[in-house]
Amino acid sequence: MSVEKLRSYSKQVLTEMARKSKIPGWHAMRKEQLVKALSAPRNSTSRNGTHRNDSHRNGSLRNGAHRNGTKRDSTRSRLARAALAKRSVARAAAHSAALELASAKNIARGSSKGLPHGYTKDRIVVMVRDPYWLHAYWEITRAAVERAEAALRQDWHGAKPVLRVLDVSAEDTTSSAERHVRDIEIHGGVSNWYLDVSDPPHSYRIDIGYLGRNGRFYAVARSNVVTTPRAGVSDTVDENWVSVQEQFEKIYAMSGGYDGGSSSLELKQLFEERLRRPMGSGAVTSFGAGAMQKERKRKFWFKVDAELIVYGASDPNAHVMLQGEPVQLRPDGTFTMRFALPDKRQIIPVTASSADGIEERTIVLAVERNTKELEPMVHETSDE
Repeated sequence: MSVEKLRSYSKQVLTEMARKSKIPGWHAMRKEQLVKALSAPRNSTSRNGTHRNDSHRNGSLRNGAHRNGTKRDSTRSRLARAALAKRSVARAAAHSAALELASAKNIARGSSKGLPHGYTKDRIVVMVRDPYWLHAYWEITRAAVERAEAALRQDWHGAKPVLRVLDVSAEDTTSSAERHVRDIEIHGGVSNWYLDVSDPPHSYRIDIGYLGRNGRFYAVARSNVVTTPRAGVSDTVDENWVSVQEQFEKIYAMSGGYDGGSSSLELKQLFEERLRRPMGSGAVTSFGAGAMQKERKRKFWFKVDAELIVYGASDPNAHVMLQGEPVQLRPDGTFTMRFALPDKRQIIPVTASSADGIEERTIVLAVERNTKELEPMVHETSDE
């Protein structure tokens, strides 16, 4: 074998060839020494041994090539498994996102098994909290959601559940006199919502349904009509509804319960389910519509209320938030906000941020109102 060909082999191969050729001292030789020893003339036996060693080397090379091919196949398999795992993760994420979207869109109650009969119908009831807030409560069945899906068809995919606020102060809910105020996006998993309104007194109705991307609205249920009282002289119901059991007649009357009609019947059923007792008529309660009209005709009456005025100033370019709502600053940086002042303790955080968003300052106001109404006194007068 030529010297050039021997030099093309690695030292390991040359060492193995020298060992098989029984060259003395092969284990301590360097590569160049191995090349010289293997290229030196030898007897036939040595040549045969070299031939056998060369054949062995060729077989070793073939085995190495086979191992390299097996390694490449293993790498390809590993990459294929990794790609399959990524696709599985992507499919699982897409499936999870689809389930989350469907859950957010589904405003139906859970299983109605074991609940009273009233819970199986579709309804939305609105109650007045104060001149600027309404409280809506709804119960929607799965069948109603399925009807909405069938009605919207291809628009269902992008449809969102909303509360549609309608101003019906004209008292003509069957004509174009009702005015669409706004749509409030809701989501599945909830059954009530607080809605802020303005410019009391006004009458409102709330429709719950689905709004498609093209603006098409499908109503699932329609609420009763409520009228907000005048600001400043109205009876303010506690905003946390902690005393519904004691205040239910007042809430029922303020929410139009004694006005008659099918929507008022829904409100009455809801209160009777919650209180677990029948309600009286407006003629036998001091909060009925007739009783309220009679009270307005009294020659002597007396009401006292209070409002909270929050004012302050900051840099004209600052961003001011009061109870999470943005405050409009005047050109000189001052602001004034008016609030209802219910009988309770209120925590009012006010935050101002610099225009560049680097600096932020917060001031917290703690305000408490405690109103007590004494028993009326009637002075006896002598008839002359």
